[in-house]
Amino acid sequence: MTKLIRVIKEKENKLAVITIDNPPLNVISKQVFRELGETFDELSKDTETVAVLITGAGNIAFAAGADIKEFPSMMGNPNMKEMVKESHAVLTKIDLFPKPTIAVLNGLTLGGGCELALACDLRVAETQVQIGLPEVKLGLFPGAGGTQRLSRLVGNAKAKEIIFTGDPLSAMEAEKIGLVNKVVEQGSGLSEAKILASRMTRHSLQALSRIKKAINEGSETTLEQGLEIETNLLKKSSKLKMLKKGFPLSWINVNLHSYIVNQGGVLCMNWKSMSVFPKRMLWATSITQAISYTSKKHA
Repeated sequence: MTKLIRVIKEKENKLAVITIDNPPLNVISKQVFRELGETFDELSKDTETVAVLITGAGNIAFAAGADIKEFPSMMGNPNMKEMVKESHAVLTKIDLFPKPTIAVLNGLTLGGGCELALACDLRVAETQVQIGLPEVKLGLFPGAGGTQRLSRLVGNAKAKEIIFTGDPLSAMEAEKIGLVNKVVEQGSGLSEAKILASRMTRHSLQALSRIKKAINEGSETTLEQGLEIETNLLKKSSKLKMLKKGFPLSWINVNLHSYIVNQGGVLCMNWKSMSVFPKRMLWATSITQAISYTSKKHA
């Protein structure tokens, strides 16, 4: 059987790119769902992959919905609930995947394709993209999480409008309501998504995983309970060991530069003057000590 999911790992970028290759419209069939589940299981164990991008083959569709050829076998089937739950399980696995995920929308993103995109953390859409949940036009409604994830993302009223009408949104319209994070030129979706991902993969996977967990779990509960989740996750972080020792001046060199130079001349510093920091790793017990150190060098 021909595989419908392709995976390319870019170890140097700490990325994995998943491509749905089910021509002509990359529909989400049972096989696609099964292979997606298997792929995310594998990537969850891959410590060299920090972020995952998912896109569609070609330039016509990201994924243009479920495979309608499979509908007759579902309608009236006494096991229909179990069959639907199988798709729920795969999308929930993607939703809870302990690494950042970005859906790269490069064409039609409808029905099951939209629901797949909603299960990802972020969505980058090319200008030609049409995104929506048109199931109502067939006398149906979204059954793979669309009614739940869309409302949580854009609010109940907007989700109802999109699902009640079944009309797709343009990429620009989707960006305005927060359905997609960024709109880019046609053909540049994957490259732009990789740039966005690179701003994440430079960070600790442990930190990224716990940030995602805190946001996902916290958004489903009260603020007080969410703060408790955040505190518990922070307590577990091994990076606290570094905080006890202090920050390395070389870290401050890079990460505090923009802050320092924009404080109205508190310290007259630029990239060249930052070179006064020693090449070896020195620990500052506080930001104040780091700034004091630099001030003395310029006295």
